[in-house]
Order: sequence, then structure tokens, then C-alpha cells
Amino acid sequence: MLAFERISPFHLSVPCVVFGESHPGVPAMQLEICAERPGLIPSSVGVGLQVQQGLQAMAAADVVIVPSWSDPELPASPLVLKALRAAHARGALVVGLCLGAFVLAQAGLLDGRQAATHWAHAADMARLHPEVQLMPDVLYVQDGQVLTSAGTAAALDCCLHLLRQRLGQAVANRVARRLVTAPHRQGGQLQFIEQALPSTGRHERLSGLLQSLQTRLHEGHSVDACAAQVAMSRRTFTRQFQQHTGQALGDWLLHARLQQVQQLLESSDLGMDAIAVQTGLGSAASLRRHFRRRFAVSPSAWRQAFRGR
Repeated sequence: MLAFERISPFHLSVPCVVFGESHPGVPAMQLEICAERPGLIPSSVGVGLQVQQGLQAMAAADVVIVPSWSDPELPASPLVLKALRAAHARGALVVGLCLGAFVLAQAGLLDGRQAATHWAHAADMARLHPEVQLMPDVLYVQDGQVLTSAGTAAALDCCLHLLRQRLGQAVANRVARRLVTAPHRQGGQLQFIEQALPSTGRHERLSGLLQSLQTRLHEGHSVDACAAQVAMSRRTFTRQFQQHTGQALGDWLLHARLQQVQQLLESSDLGMDAIAVQTGLGSAASLRRHFRRRFAVSPSAWRQAFRGR
């Protein structure tokens, strides 16, 4: 595993707890931490990490892990990129956790490959590395001998996947149980992406409409009624709404309603029928169908995950 200046202690600890610690009934694995310049490496929270191995440790590893990265815009050194390319060329599995995918992309290891990273930096990946086939709604994805994950907690999902792949389902389940986490989470990071309202600009009337719709999701909203509210023709409204939000009115409303469903599941004890009426989804059956289709998990499972019941 690669260590670097301003490394996140959390991202560093995830592979360590999965692969570096001893778990009863789990075959021992050898985990080594290396750095371009061995010695005291400062972390993102000011705690130092004493690293003894240099990049030559990658030369014999079966798996090489880059546990996140400090900044998508920050270039990795030529020596680090060369070591990653060499490891991949000889058949090692190269893993980029969270923003670690950006380092793999800099090394050219993600060219033409599917990859994941934190949803908040998906636009950065598309801008900086357009040759990468970004999968913005998954927790992790493996393409050949390259494995990448979404942000933060998804690093643990990715490491458990790797453990399951190498040592089997039973071992991964045993480790997950000791870590008090699910061996495999349902859904993907699309569940956690916030839908921000577009900022006001030249489409101030549309921005005002969106804010109004957000407070009246329980009501029915037609294209014609919304167009009349902003004094536009149906055709002009449809075109400008698409330009302003990137979505058709119906798609935007469904996304906003499902986001409100998430919030109510997390913060209230309302039943599914009441939530469906309050969010404009009509019925509990409709709510469940749309929720599962969008997030690949049931509303009750979502509530249990966030509230423990």
C-alpha cells in the first residue's frame, strides 16, 4: 500500500484492518506500507506515519493499493506512476480507493477502462481524464487487473470484495462480521448523491419555479401548468428546463420526490403510504417500485440502514 503526504488516516486504516490485522480463521496476509521517500510521512490530520519501505516493495506485491489521494488536481510523481505501471505490467492487481483512482488514471491504467471514484469528484475525473469510462453510481468496479472504489466507506466495500475474490465468501463474511459491517452492501453510491438546485442566473424564473416545486412535491405538476407559471410556451419551457437542469420535468420531479422520501425515511416514523402521499408518489406500491429501481434497495432497508430499525 502506498503512503503519501497528507494521506487520510481513515483510508490508510481500511486496508490495514482488512488485510493487515489477524482475524480468527482467516489465512494470514502480508501487508507492507511503502512510500516514495521512506521516513516520517505527515497525514491529513497532523499525525505522522513512520514508513520503512520504498517503492521497491511494489515489485513483489500481488496487490498494490493507492488509498485515496489528497487532491484530484495534484500530480503524482513520475517515480510513483512508473512503479504502478510496472506492477500492473507484471500482473499485479492495482487498486485505487476513492480519489486513488485519479493516481491510476494519471498512470494511464484506466484508459478505456471502467472506473469509480467519489461522486463529488466525478466531474473532475471526466474533465481531467476523459479517456476513463467513469461509473458514477457504483460502490466499486473491477476491469481486468484494475479495481477502483467510490468514496470513503466504499473503500471498505472494495476491500471486502477483494478479500471475497481471493479467499472466498466465507472468509469475507467472517471478517465483515468482526468489523460489524455488511459483507456486501446493496445499491450504489447513487443513493448518497445530493441533488442540488441549480444556482440562479439568467434563468431566474426557472430557478424560482424549482424552489416552488421543491416545497409542493405532493401536488401534481404538468408541463403546461409549469410553463404558464413562468410565462413561457410549452416548447420554450421544455427546452429551457432541460438546459437548466439537464432533465425533463418528470425526471426532475421523480428525483426530487425520491430524495424527499430518503429524508423522511431517515428522520420520521411515517409509514410508506403517508410518505407516498406527502411526496407525491401516490401509493406505497409506487414508492417502493420507484425507490428500488433508482437505488437498488427497498425503502425499509434504507430506513433500517440509517436508523437501525
